[in-house]
Amino acid sequence: MKKIFVLMLGLNFCFAYSQIDDPIVMTVGDMEVPLSEFLFLAQKDGSVNLLNKKSRNNYVELVKNFKLKVADAKSLRIQESLLFQQELASHQAQLIEGYLSDKEGETQAIRQVYERGKEILSLSHIMFKLPEKSLPKDTLEVFNKANEVYKRILAGEDFETVGKALDADENSEAIFEDADYVFPLQAFRELEEAAYALHEGGISAPVRTLLGFHIIRLNRKYADTNRIQVAHILIQSPESDDPEDDQALLARANEVYGKMKNGEDFGKLAVEYSADEQTRENGGVLPFFGLGAMVLPFEQAAFALENIGDVTEPVQTRYGYHIIKLVGKRDYPTFEELEYAIYMAMSQGEWKHELYKVFDERQKEKLGYTFYQEAYNELLRLSDDYFPTDDEFYSRANQLDKPLMRMNEQDFPQYEFVDYMRVKPISLKTYSGDFLHEQYQLFVREIITKLIQLNLEEGYPEFSQLMNECHDGILLFEVSNTRIWEKPLEDQARLEQEWMKELNQKYKVVINRKVLNNIKKYLK
Repeated sequence: MKKIFVLMLGLNFCFAYSQIDDPIVMTVGDMEVPLSEFLFLAQKDGSVNLLNKKSRNNYVELVKNFKLKVADAKSLRIQESLLFQQELASHQAQLIEGYLSDKEGETQAIRQVYERGKEILSLSHIMFKLPEKSLPKDTLEVFNKANEVYKRILAGEDFETVGKALDADENSEAIFEDADYVFPLQAFRELEEAAYALHEGGISAPVRTLLGFHIIRLNRKYADTNRIQVAHILIQSPESDDPEDDQALLARANEVYGKMKNGEDFGKLAVEYSADEQTRENGGVLPFFGLGAMVLPFEQAAFALENIGDVTEPVQTRYGYHIIKLVGKRDYPTFEELEYAIYMAMSQGEWKHELYKVFDERQKEKLGYTFYQEAYNELLRLSDDYFPTDDEFYSRANQLDKPLMRMNEQDFPQYEFVDYMRVKPISLKTYSGDFLHEQYQLFVREIITKLIQLNLEEGYPEFSQLMNECHDGILLFEVSNTRIWEKPLEDQARLEQEWMKELNQKYKVVINRKVLNNIKKYLK
């Protein structure tokens, strides 16, 4: 994407002007520059002092030259090209996106995840599976089974013994699982929320997720601290299960280890002996990693190394034998280092509602949002009998026409929400009530988005200015690229002078000095 030096998305005006009293400051050819645009552009340049005559005149000259080049670009009909239209549309989409979020609220949500990520959970859970599409009657039956087991554990039965027995019982449809490492945003949101709320040894009541009901035991909660970088030499495991083959493999690993202990270079030994094709040529060096990134025996041996340069004896994993050397250490990543990755993870998963919650709530208040609970309850009762994607649900729900909510002085009836679900059944929730709830959240957000888009120019006066700035900025880039920047560097200064002389002769420029001389009354 081209960089446009005039494209800066600051939205706070440091000048005030009247939308009604907006005289023309300058005319360049057939283009008029109103005072509002002149002030808008001036506030972007921190070096401009419009109360200082010299600074003001210099800025007038700068704007004039800018508009002369834009006029020249228009004369070449650059704005009619498909490339121009595509780039302007791309900038418009980015600009609109900025109005559909609350950066402060998003940062707060991201930071909560970041802080949570400083702790790693080790847990066990017993899961009671739900059908792919479950109604309340299905859910109740599974919940009762889970709750009975929960009560047994609270009464003193061993969690692991009960879990493994259920897992082994073909009729129970329950699963027992240990999870040595649980990180934020990697488990179902409901499971993660419940697990992080537990103390070590604590056991949760049944928690419903996309897959079923989970009883969780928190085994351990510990700090996720530093990151390390290691190099390794992998002596590959044979496909045979013959113990003699494994002994021969260990003997070869010890041989390589002995060469290293006798002073041979680790990196050269990796190039010669390591079976890891991805790291062999760079001396066996792996990227920095933290806990949970490697198989457990490798991880334990690597994190046991204390000093840079320390090397392990051969360590066995399912891949073979590794000789591991510590080559670097780093502290836990900063918020700035992880912020974008956390944002992307939240925006693409079930955490997106947490990410956008602050923005949505502020907009709902601004737009006079009213929720009609009884109208929603009608849909909820219908979802007790039919899953919201079933044809029978649509058939019955489409007949409902009570106001479901009110926003921007407009009522939105039940059937409009039902139509939305039919067209965009986005939710992956398997319980009918959860599906309905998430779809409703998405429905509200879509209406908020459309209302903002429809009222951008009226509700956000700076939007038109920013779009005009984008438009002229792209034209400036294209025409400057053609006339100057594609030419040899040593010719560019001369070509710029010749071009400006040509433009001043080609286009008539009229400057309203009366307005400029009284600029003080338009400034705060």
